[in-house]
Amino acid sequence: MNFSLPSRVLGRAVTTLALALTMATATTGLLSGIEAQALPVTEGSFNFSGDEGDYISGGKSYAYTTASQDRMNVSGSSDHRVVSVSVRAANGDWWSLDLAAPSGTSLTTGTYTGATRYPFHSGSEPGLSLDGNGRGCNQLTGTFTISALEFGPQGYVKKLDATFVQHCEHSLPAARGEVHIENPAPPAELGLGLDVAVAGTASSLNGKATFHGTVSCNKPVRVSVGGDVTQVKKRDLIRGSFSASVSCTPGAPVAWTATAVPTGSVPFQKGDVEVEGRATATDPDYEQPVTVGETVAVRLSRV
Repeated sequence: MNFSLPSRVLGRAVTTLALALTMATATTGLLSGIEAQALPVTEGSFNFSGDEGDYISGGKSYAYTTASQDRMNVSGSSDHRVVSVSVRAANGDWWSLDLAAPSGTSLTTGTYTGATRYPFHSGSEPGLSLDGNGRGCNQLTGTFTISALEFGPQGYVKKLDATFVQHCEHSLPAARGEVHIENPAPPAELGLGLDVAVAGTASSLNGKATFHGTVSCNKPVRVSVGGDVTQVKKRDLIRGSFSASVSCTPGAPVAWTATAVPTGSVPFQKGDVEVEGRATATDPDYEQPVTVGETVAVRLSRV
């Protein structure tokens, strides 16, 4: 027995599925390419209205501001190609807006015509998507104009002034709106420093080698210190690795100590070793890992 759905119901079902996929994409970043953390908007507004027959707006008008306790978040891609804005209104409404430049270019001031649905637009086209409150387009055409845009590190969006027009399912009715965002100057990126002392020890008891040094930072972070050790003795290649974790605060270097265990049966011995050290921490403002490295010749003394 075969069943069929009326085309209007089927269209709504497909729209719901497409919206679900869009939400999943925004969450995972697999299709969107958004790499920066979505940050709260300090001062902003978002409003749009629709013609009668526009599916997204339902022919109604909507207006939200941070001054009215409506929450807004914004994020940008590290290549400055995409800006995404989300609204979680005090009345329970939720909306998302994505603006994307054609592949290989960065968003800048100007008008982008011939936009199609983000993130499924072709590389040569701009991308646009307004959806929310359970409504989304399967296909769309539109245009948007950016009159002001300022990026910071890691896709941080300091300022955005833009207008947009979106036609859902290529229909004549449209949703028209604008967004204005003003954020503080972006925080500095995390800076790390690593020092590996040129003197270490080799234990005659267990064959392990101990190393030490310092790390420095410009923000309070937890730093993972690690490294690989290589020593050549009488044609024996001796290898090992070490790791440690320390809390770093700005102002003064923080000491670390770690022990490397030889991977084979030959112990570390008195003499020179090569240490490839690295320090890694996550930038608390941008949620991005930062790693610095240093390769040092260390002389081991026997203990």
